[in-house]
Amino acid sequence: MTATIAALFRHPIKGFSPEKVKLAHLDAGKAFPGDRLYALEDGPCGFDPAAPGFIPKQRFAVLAKIAEVAKARTRLDDATGQFHASAEGMAPYVGQLTDEADRQAFANWVTALLGGAADGPLRLIDGVGHRFLDHPLGHISIINLASVHDLEQRLGRPLDPLRFRANLYVEGWPAWAENDWAGRLLRLGEVETTVFKPIVRCAAPGVDPTTAIRDLDIPAELFKFYGHPNCGIYVQVTRGGVVREGDAVN
Repeated sequence: MTATIAALFRHPIKGFSPEKVKLAHLDAGKAFPGDRLYALEDGPCGFDPAAPGFIPKQRFAVLAKIAEVAKARTRLDDATGQFHASAEGMAPYVGQLTDEADRQAFANWVTALLGGAADGPLRLIDGVGHRFLDHPLGHISIINLASVHDLEQRLGRPLDPLRFRANLYVEGWPAWAENDWAGRLLRLGEVETTVFKPIVRCAAPGVDPTTAIRDLDIPAELFKFYGHPNCGIYVQVTRGGVVREGDAVN
């Protein structure tokens, strides 16, 4: 089977809802467009907009730390620039995340949603060009759907691939083949990338994105079944271009 891109996703706010896109223009040395533009600080994290640098995910309100984050359903409207958020039992939020007052209004909305689950205070940070990635050099993340399927078979239960919060989902590769590809040239349609490293999983995929319940320990399950904590790969773009759903991967 020819490997193809099954889906593409961005996550405008780190830790919050994935948003499906049909295509994306990838630039050499850059992250996925619209991905991890903002992060919700859970107590002072030390981010300096004048000298932005990598900050560990544990300093933010993300699924690895707070399962209840998945209760929020969020969406960025590119046409209007408006950001929408909703959750059961909550009045919806609508605002412009480029506006500081609207960012704080969103932080207040999430504070009410999470209750005592967050350390706080919460503050939504605009990276202003900086990306709040899980690894400073992990520019774009890819999940092999065959690997997820193999894991769910061993678990004996369905496993939503969106738990892994990747930018690209690929079908057609053998399960777990990607773990040996560090340094390999990988073409995504017309885009050329180099595989950086496998993704070492944290607690985030243990949260069911539908129920917001932490019902699995994915790193432990990976170690139990395979002897490693990896699922997915990071790649870095070396020649840019447009990548689309359905594009061949080789």
